[in-house]
Amino acid sequence: MPEIIVEQYHLQRDIIMSVLVAGLSGLLIRYALSSVGQRWVRTYHHTLTFILLPIIALVITKVISGNLTLSIGMVGALSIVRFRNPVKNPFELVIMFSLLTIGIASGVSLKWAVLLLALVLLALVGARTLEKFYMLRNRPLFSLSFEEGMPAHLIETMSKQPVELLLRADALQNVQLDKSQDVYNYRLAYRTRKETDEMLQYLQGNPSIENVSVRYAGGEA
Repeated sequence: MPEIIVEQYHLQRDIIMSVLVAGLSGLLIRYALSSVGQRWVRTYHHTLTFILLPIIALVITKVISGNLTLSIGMVGALSIVRFRNPVKNPFELVIMFSLLTIGIASGVSLKWAVLLLALVLLALVGARTLEKFYMLRNRPLFSLSFEEGMPAHLIETMSKQPVELLLRADALQNVQLDKSQDVYNYRLAYRTRKETDEMLQYLQGNPSIENVSVRYAGGEA
């Protein structure tokens, strides 16, 4: 009898540990993404998704483990569920798949779950550190994309003639020519406040510039 009680205690302890590892892993990945500038994860829905998704995957793994009939039934039941939420980019899909894998690994072997968590965090922090290293040398490692949730400082300006510096700028998003008024409209996006202010200073001193509009992002990239 005492052996059964001890076995049940260890089983319950392992389950609690697995749930904690799965939930905390999702939370750590969420905060790591937020710290590297991925603002799309800061919403209420994404935060809870990052916590609950690994735990749900863990529970499913525990329920169907060792039971072939139940496994087949669970696969059939889950196939009915359809997610209509569109994935914005492949990176978001990879993160969701990582969360599911961590949840599954937590139900099988905690060391694999912790290892995958460490690799994901290392990749996120490493890529951000490498990007900052290149930005210090004015050589951006990655191009700016508005679909990634990255903060971007925007400059919109107008001139009566082409501005060669703006046309050759890496930050140029688009340029529009209004032939009726012979006006050029430029739109530029920058990752950092420093780059934005430097361009703003140049535009203010350029006599061919008619007006300038600046919109600073809420966070610094």
